Amino acid sequence: CLSLSLGACVCLSLSHCVCVCVCLSLSLGALPQPPTITHQSPKDFIIDPRENILIYCEAKGKPHPSFSWTRNGTHFDVEKDSKVLMKPSSGTLVIDISGEKAEAYEGIYQCTARNEHGTAVSNNIFIRQSRSPLWSKERKEAIMVQVGVSLVLQCRPPAGLPPPIIFWMDNNFQRLPQNTRVSQALNGDLYFSNVLLDDTRNDYICYARFPHTQTIQQKQPITVKVLDMDAINETVAALYNYTNNLFVGDPSEERRPSFMAPLGRSSTQMALRGGVLELECIAEGLPTPEVSWYKESGDLPSSRMSFHNFQKTLKIADVMEADAGDYRCTAKNSLGSAHHTIKVNVKAAPFWISAPRNLILAPKETGILTCRVSGDPKPQIAWSVNGVPIEDSPKDTSRKVEDDTVILSDVQTGSSAVYQCNASNEFGYLLANAFVNVLAEAPRVLTPPNNVYQVITNNPAFLDCASFGSPIPTITWFKESQTSILNRDPYVIHNNGTLEINVAQSLNSGKYTCIASNNLGTRENHVYLEVKEPTRILAQPEYMVVQRNRKAVFECKVKHDPTLIPTMNWLKDNGELPDDERFLVDTDSLTINEVTEEDEGTYTCVMNTTLDQDSASAMLTVVEATPTPAIVYEEPDPPTDLELTDQRERSVQLTWIPGDEHNSPTQKFLVQYEDLLHQAGVWHNLTEEEGTKTTAHLDLSPYAYYSFRVLAVNHVGYSQPSQPSRQYRTNPAAPDVNPTDVHGVGTEHNNLVISWKELTGLQSNGPGLQYKVNWRQKDVEEDWLSETVANASKYVVSGTPTFVPYEVKVQAVNDYGNGPAPEAVVGYSGEDVPMSAPESVQVLVQNGTLAEVHWEPVLTSMVRGRLQGYKVSYWRERSLHQAEAQQEEQQVLLFSGNRTDGRLPGLKPYSLYTLNIRVVNGKGEGPPSPNHNFETPEGVPGPPSFLRIKNTDMDSLTLEWGPPQDNNGRLTGYTLKYQPVNSSNELGPVEEMMFPANETTVILADLKYSTRYKFYFNAKTIKGSGPTITEEAVTIMDEGELYMIVPSMKSDQVDLATQGWFIGLMCAIALLILVLLIICFIKRNKGGKYPVKEKEDAHQDPEIQPMKDDDGTFGEYSDTEDHKPLKGSRTPSNGTVKRDDSDDSLVDYGEGGDGQFNEDGSFIGQYSGKKEKDTHEGNESSEAPSPVNAMNSFV
Repeated sequence: CLSLSLGACVCLSLSHCVCVCVCLSLSLGALPQPPTITHQSPKDFIIDPRENILIYCEAKGKPHPSFSWTRNGTHFDVEKDSKVLMKPSSGTLVIDISGEKAEAYEGIYQCTARNEHGTAVSNNIFIRQSRSPLWSKERKEAIMVQVGVSLVLQCRPPAGLPPPIIFWMDNNFQRLPQNTRVSQALNGDLYFSNVLLDDTRNDYICYARFPHTQTIQQKQPITVKVLDMDAINETVAALYNYTNNLFVGDPSEERRPSFMAPLGRSSTQMALRGGVLELECIAEGLPTPEVSWYKESGDLPSSRMSFHNFQKTLKIADVMEADAGDYRCTAKNSLGSAHHTIKVNVKAAPFWISAPRNLILAPKETGILTCRVSGDPKPQIAWSVNGVPIEDSPKDTSRKVEDDTVILSDVQTGSSAVYQCNASNEFGYLLANAFVNVLAEAPRVLTPPNNVYQVITNNPAFLDCASFGSPIPTITWFKESQTSILNRDPYVIHNNGTLEINVAQSLNSGKYTCIASNNLGTRENHVYLEVKEPTRILAQPEYMVVQRNRKAVFECKVKHDPTLIPTMNWLKDNGELPDDERFLVDTDSLTINEVTEEDEGTYTCVMNTTLDQDSASAMLTVVEATPTPAIVYEEPDPPTDLELTDQRERSVQLTWIPGDEHNSPTQKFLVQYEDLLHQAGVWHNLTEEEGTKTTAHLDLSPYAYYSFRVLAVNHVGYSQPSQPSRQYRTNPAAPDVNPTDVHGVGTEHNNLVISWKELTGLQSNGPGLQYKVNWRQKDVEEDWLSETVANASKYVVSGTPTFVPYEVKVQAVNDYGNGPAPEAVVGYSGEDVPMSAPESVQVLVQNGTLAEVHWEPVLTSMVRGRLQGYKVSYWRERSLHQAEAQQEEQQVLLFSGNRTDGRLPGLKPYSLYTLNIRVVNGKGEGPPSPNHNFETPEGVPGPPSFLRIKNTDMDSLTLEWGPPQDNNGRLTGYTLKYQPVNSSNELGPVEEMMFPANETTVILADLKYSTRYKFYFNAKTIKGSGPTITEEAVTIMDEGELYMIVPSMKSDQVDLATQGWFIGLMCAIALLILVLLIICFIKRNKGGKYPVKEKEDAHQDPEIQPMKDDDGTFGEYSDTEDHKPLKGSRTPSNGTVKRDDSDDSLVDYGEGGDGQFNEDGSFIGQYSGKKEKDTHEGNESSEAPSPVNAMNSFV
């Protein structure tokens, strides 16, 4: 089918952000075309008798068609009737009925449009005059009715064309009130389910309004009198002189419902497909019944159904075949119920399934016209050619009719025609014209040249190439100077020649050429595509809480394509901003000055360009300015009102309302999810959003039952979780990912264990999760082997060669398909222990403690696994001094990788060593190489085993020593060095002596008495001297005692407190102090008052009186340099012994230790004397120490 719009402009909406208007400026006027009916009057045309009759018939074709009419099946000669006029270049009839009766022109009209290429016909147009007949006159008696009974007031309007609209009113033209008790039926009658005394009136008037003539007619008023039982008995008694009540029953008593319309328990009704079905049930009873409906064979169509007339009428629009069935209405009150079943049959006038479409064929081509209709009863199809039944038309061998299809084969030039398809049944008919135009035309491109198409990145782009030609041209597209564009990603070439780029990118910009070609020629056209950057809001407006009369500022910073002109609009609650000078719109912000409560709402900035737009919103809340209370900071309240919007297969948008921030702004929102299908009760973190946002776009996985909750976070902490959102289920899909951590490692020499990390339930994307395991030997021409397993994280491949590389892949599959193509991982089958040992082992001794070992590597094929390295085992057999072996503990070094040498450190000199080497792989060690012996050269010896000092004398002493435990070679002798050390630890001149290796003692003479000596002693070999050991000794001449201090060696130490001379000295000092104390005590008792008595009284307790400059201690005792104690003595390091603070002393009253007595026993110079140094400077007295002080130093 080819639809042409000659000389018109066509707007194509290509996507949500692209609209291209194409003006077809090429003229196709020279092309022949059979007639086509473009406009006609409706099939059933009811006319107003007061106006002229206008019967439409418009058609197009080339050349322009001529028109003619038939009336009631015979030719209607328009020219012979002066009242009838046909419009120029048109088939539309204008009938002037002034002075004429419209009935004269009633009938069935049909228009024919023909040119040299065919004939088209219109529908049969049934012209009828609208009618509004008068009501027949009748005399209406008053209706007397007993209270509580049912009543029907009949309307029975005259039949009109179209039928009138009925309504009931009173004398004041006010509609009568209707309710569940009183209502108007579909036929216009007024039904009372039960009458009341208030229903008495004389102006029940039925009105009929006729739509076409706009006239209203009324029926004679009806009088209704409602009587109660007492009034009826009185009336009858007065009439017949009865003294007893005539009626004893009371119809006003309550009763079960029964149906007034329709009558009986069931009825039947027919409806036409596409029409309106109205079912009605009106019941009487007391109390007034309520009516309800249901369909026995299915549900009522809620989207097309409605109730009217107080549930008494069920109306179903756009009737379908499925609406057929039994409908039950139920009337119910407190005493019971009644039922009525309406059986609905649905019939159908003919309707189109596929109407025939115009064909443009080239000579020798084949075409098919299809007229597919449906209806109930099944429509009969009749074909015509140029308005003539096809069976009466000239025979055409190229034409074949098969029921609803006409097949045209090998058509020839000049065989153009218009075919009519008429489908009819008892309820109506369908008529369609379809032309077959046989043309031979070279291609023409109808799209204007050099069109520029603009599209936003990541949106589809459509480049038009509308063409015409017969045969239909083939469209080929080119970009720039490249080869032709194929119909595959990212391009799609549609049947109409349009080129679609699914997801346009900047690289797709450029010049495109479309070429239309058929066997009669070729035509090309150039268009241009410009792919623009999208408009995006970078800084969105933020939710604001502003005090009244303050200023609110919303920012909205935007990024857009520089070639597009943006327009910024601000909205308030999706409407325009108030016309108020307080609202100031800037380039990228909105400022509201002196905000009021009326300014509260949602503000949206909308950035528009000619191609796209972006928007963002934020709320403004205005609060009263209140005195600042004591600020309490707490966790925020949980968000509320979680809603899910923009629901898609793999994503959803979650919105919420923030809770109270409690004076600490919300820093962020944490969105969590629970998967009720795979991990019910476990909440996982999904995403975080800024504290100013209330919306989150959530990317989801298939085959999950999601519930979401939101937590708010401020600087105090997390809020409680919000209430979970409603559940959102995503549909299953094929897996998106494959297992990770895929490895291929053998555990035995003939297997390969392929392992992987299984997918989680959320990653499975659907039921039936399995793993397709693939493997093949690397670098070997063989096909992939595979096995599918479920609920497993490994698969064992047996029968593999030892340690060969394999390519392995694991792909996830489920009931909905396979995961993405997996990447191959290289693994190795199982290892076996190596088969051979390293060869050509050589040892190069570097020195007495280091050697290098070299070997030839083992062949890869003999390693039979992943080479870990080479293991060198070596041990010391014996020292070369010893004849017998004394094997030591074996030492092992592992040299990683494919090494061929290594160093052996920590060897002992002058020793015999043995080593062997093994190759090591992941499975274990190979056999050892043959043992290889090597010797280490001599080295320097170890330290002598000991050095002792004996037989000391005033000027001599004896030294003894032992040989080193480790000679490390042949000893050549010993070296002794010694030197004196004076009292200030200064070293004197060094004396050196040499001894042969076989000596172990020496006597040193001519030493100084009372002198400390330091001795240095070592052994040596031909390689040099070994480590030195030291000793110290002191010679003194005092009772033949010698005190030795050996810092690094254990020695005998002398305690000074145990010496006799020291004890004697201390006893003499103690005795002297005691004598002095006794003398002082005697003299003090002999004295009387003395001049400083008042001052003594003022001291009160000398224990608590502060001293002037000293701390109350006596002078300190300090040894001279000549009496400096030896190391190890127990004298304090500063030679000071402090008195206890609680000791009492006579000198506490003086400032120093030089106080003297006067004649009467009192102190002189009590407040005078030389100041002593501060205690923290050594507390040393500048005066000579007194015996008292000396005594206190040792107490």
